[in-house]
Amino acid sequence: MICFPVAVLDFGRLAQCLDYRHVDSVDSQGMGKPSDLVQGTLDLLILKTISLEPKHGWAIAKRIQQVSGEILQVQQGSLYPALHRLEQQGWIKAKWAESETGREAKFYTLTAAGRKQLEHETANWKRLSGAINMIVEEA
Repeated sequence: MICFPVAVLDFGRLAQCLDYRHVDSVDSQGMGKPSDLVQGTLDLLILKTISLEPKHGWAIAKRIQQVSGEILQVQQGSLYPALHRLEQQGWIKAKWAESETGREAKFYTLTAAGRKQLEHETANWKRLSGAINMIVEEA
């Protein structure tokens, strides 16, 4: 794990450190490897995914994988603790309902506080990724 002092980058929670625990990527041979995702990225991905419509955990993970072109795979061991944490923070709420397979599942939706947090996280992500792109693209 590579950490940066927050005072240097000052991008809030997203810039605190690169964290390899939350989301795995898949290389061109289909082999899993850690991706260089900034801490808090999983929260942003979850909030964005359920901002359009309520989804249950498995559907959230599949949607992230699908939209990322099969590059990002969220493991259950990371997803469900993140969902629980987001629920505890009041950013999402859960409701039991029947899934498309006919089974009962917990469906997650954004709260008003969650929408506000999504806006905040998105703005931070754009600032951070823009700054990193400037460094990477430097001639």
